[in-house]
Amino acid sequence: MIAAKEQGRYFTPEEYFTWEEQQLEKHQLIDGRVYAMTGGTRNHSDVAGNFLAIIKPHLRGSGCKTYNSDCRVNVLNTDNYIYRDLSVACDPRDNSSAQYITYPCLIVEVLSPSTEAYDRGKKFEMYRRNPNLVDYVLASSEEMAIDMYHQNEAGDWLILSYRPGDVVELKSIGLSVPIEEFYEEVVFEPSSNAV
Repeated sequence: MIAAKEQGRYFTPEEYFTWEEQQLEKHQLIDGRVYAMTGGTRNHSDVAGNFLAIIKPHLRGSGCKTYNSDCRVNVLNTDNYIYRDLSVACDPRDNSSAQYITYPCLIVEVLSPSTEAYDRGKKFEMYRRNPNLVDYVLASSEEMAIDMYHQNEAGDWLILSYRPGDVVELKSIGLSVPIEEFYEEVVFEPSSNAV
């Protein structure tokens, strides 16, 4: 999903939730401002759908829940509410609100050219405030490529890059999957830079 236009006024979280219920499109709340979310490409949808189709059955009966792009994440200790493509929450504190979660252990963002820098930079900076977050996955929608920020037991963030032939290890939920499964039936357009 791509953040688009900005509304001119500032919102409290309560005003934002009330206002957004009346809107036809989804909006994020960041630093009191709302940003409309635009749609993505077929590949974006296919990759996000594959993540959901693989992760949800794996977690059945575990007490963890998988959330698609309709569930907001509240950035810990802020009034920011962000939509992401997929998240997993195992913390019982996340059962206290029907509108958002705060303590995901896994977040997946499917990248697009217009949001990649933001997803890797400012958005990850916000997500890192959550001590429960173990894996932050950035999946390309233009090639078979996944970069993952993984927080190890010492609290350091490591970046792991996965390409064709690799097995993606989601330690946050105890799941290892060949990268090809996350890209099943995804058709990549030929690069316009190809000669």
